[in-house]
Amino acid sequence: MPALSPIRRATAGATVWLWPGRALYAGPSLRLGPHSGAVACMAVGVDAPFTVHPMTGGELRARTALVAPRVRHQLTASGDHMVFLYLDPGSADDQACRTCFTTGHEKILAEHRHEDDLLAWAAQLSSQTPVPQVAAWITKATGHARTSYADPRITAATQRLIDARQPLPAAPLAAELGLSESRFLRLFRDGTGTSYRRFRLWAQMHRAARALAAGHNLTRAAADGYFASPSHLSTAFHAMFGLAPSALLTHDLTIHCLDPSPDAVT
Repeated sequence: MPALSPIRRATAGATVWLWPGRALYAGPSLRLGPHSGAVACMAVGVDAPFTVHPMTGGELRARTALVAPRVRHQLTASGDHMVFLYLDPGSADDQACRTCFTTGHEKILAEHRHEDDLLAWAAQLSSQTPVPQVAAWITKATGHARTSYADPRITAATQRLIDARQPLPAAPLAAELGLSESRFLRLFRDGTGTSYRRFRLWAQMHRAARALAAGHNLTRAAADGYFASPSHLSTAFHAMFGLAPSALLTHDLTIHCLDPSPDAVT
């Protein structure tokens, strides 16, 4: 992993890095109540352990843990700073990340095999950390180095989804690329590790986040992301990540929206 610069993190601020298919949060503990999300969530207690309380009973105390999608739980942080890595379920990132944990059970895993390194580098993550170094931390966390999409048509399709000025169903995009819809959907899943429908939702979140990063309000962000209203955006965001956008926006939040190409670093 490249050495991170010795940056002092602002204790009051928070940073989100968002790619279609994964997101990283670094900042104050969010102090959420019981919740679940549609994505896998890796939690890192930067300055102290935390406890995961599944709603089915029991608890797990750790510095690093991976909570499977749709597992209702509450996380109690002992320290002030956390890192959360959100991964699309079933993706190569998600599958590789699961193999990096050494204890726990199928739904909640703990003790990442590179825990000491991850904690050291996580303490330095800030809004000013260069993106290649952030990506290197994620590679260490997941155990999976992303590579370019093998099929350039899939690269073009993912960028079209990010840049489209209106909702883009699969059929017309497949036609643009000279493919049948069924062939296109198979190639898309093979290339990205997720379905077209799920990637399109990530793309919507990406567009909404870009609006917020530019200083616009939730109304504009919802419109840019093709959500029917701010409440629709909030509901979709909560279903995906297990928290409302307001839980992030109450902090001094910096948002970095990254290119969908897996090997992009700017």
